[in-house]
Amino acid sequence: MKTEFSLVFFGLIAEMYLSNGIVENSGVEVPQSLVTNLFPFNDSDKQYPRDTTQEPSREGPSPSVSLHNFTEKINNFGFNLYRKIALKHDNNIFFSPLSLSFALAIFLLASEGETHLQISQSLNLTFMKEKDEQFLTLFQQLRLNITQNEEFTFLQNSVSFIQEDFQIKDVFHNLSKQYFDMEFLSVDFRNSTLAKKIVNEHIKKKTRGKIPVLFHAFDQHAKMILVNYILFRGKWLHPFSTKLTQLETFYIDNYRTVQVPMMFKTDRIAFTFDKTLQCYVLKLPYKGSVQMLIVMPVKEADYMFVEDQLTNELVESWFKTMTIRKMDIYLPSFKLDQTYHMDELLQDLGVKELFSYKADLRHLTNQRFVKISQILQRASIEVDEKGTEAAAVSGSEIMAYSLPDTIRINHPFLFMIYEENTKILLFVGRVTNPTEL
Repeated sequence: MKTEFSLVFFGLIAEMYLSNGIVENSGVEVPQSLVTNLFPFNDSDKQYPRDTTQEPSREGPSPSVSLHNFTEKINNFGFNLYRKIALKHDNNIFFSPLSLSFALAIFLLASEGETHLQISQSLNLTFMKEKDEQFLTLFQQLRLNITQNEEFTFLQNSVSFIQEDFQIKDVFHNLSKQYFDMEFLSVDFRNSTLAKKIVNEHIKKKTRGKIPVLFHAFDQHAKMILVNYILFRGKWLHPFSTKLTQLETFYIDNYRTVQVPMMFKTDRIAFTFDKTLQCYVLKLPYKGSVQMLIVMPVKEADYMFVEDQLTNELVESWFKTMTIRKMDIYLPSFKLDQTYHMDELLQDLGVKELFSYKADLRHLTNQRFVKISQILQRASIEVDEKGTEAAAVSGSEIMAYSLPDTIRINHPFLFMIYEENTKILLFVGRVTNPTEL
């Protein structure tokens, strides 16, 4: 049977800015000529007369810190953050740990002292405290390994919008450009309405229209906005067929149901069952080296128990015990669009100084009393039949036998998007109601 499937998975943008107040929206339009010519940092050497930027290093980290060990720590940061979000509500969840980790890595580069330590602890990178220079090479290697795969589209980049008279240090400029491919663009935040339009227009262009508006309010006292974006576009290795999609019941809980378009296909699927956590785990591959991992507990409400146990070690144990068998799969189409104030969540993970005037950002600027006021991330994903576009528990017993011939994803489930070669967690989410964003 010939089939087609599409999943639209977009957007990831994490922004951080240094500021004090907020102004309201305005309908002021941005002239196109201004949008395309307002960034003097790209062509001028006045701000950085001693730019020593080099080509990205292709040398790997020292043998003492492998890329796998590094991504394992970053993945666990993502699961820790996921739990902080999950504790706040029972609704849908979707975000990118990878996008946020890149942004925090840039602040690692800018920070020192207790500020640096708190960020490092949140990312689980304190084991590298004697080899801090390695984190730059590891993040760079991770970015290059993912973006160089030609079978899917994966764009990752960082942009700094800087107040015209705000001076950042040459070393920070050069290293962030070398290892994170950072763009530096000049904006006058004192004209907050125009600056907001300019920044939103740039983000819209970089995410190919998938994030048309990010900032609804802007701070005229801002000195710097750091934007990290991720755009993923891929196709299922074995797509679904639009002709086989039908409305079916999705059980939100014991009392509520909704009707959803349920996609269907018969395929050979990597699959396992975790007896301890009482959940089915299946892997749906995209073309290339990216895959979606779906985790569905046996009972509707038990996803919270699974969430409590999520670690990189648990996920790896699922991968190791999977067997491949022919199955009928029913998967709902869904669309999520989520925005999170990551600064609040990061403070729950112990990153506190970065958001106070105690912040030690001495490698960023000589200006004193500089803090990060907000970290905002917006992420969206759409799963339908068109294709794909997208801006271990101790004692756990895994079973790879006695599996059903049919799996219906018809009640709350978790999902993760992994890049297989690097074993990095790109996106993670929860669907409790496929009819809501």
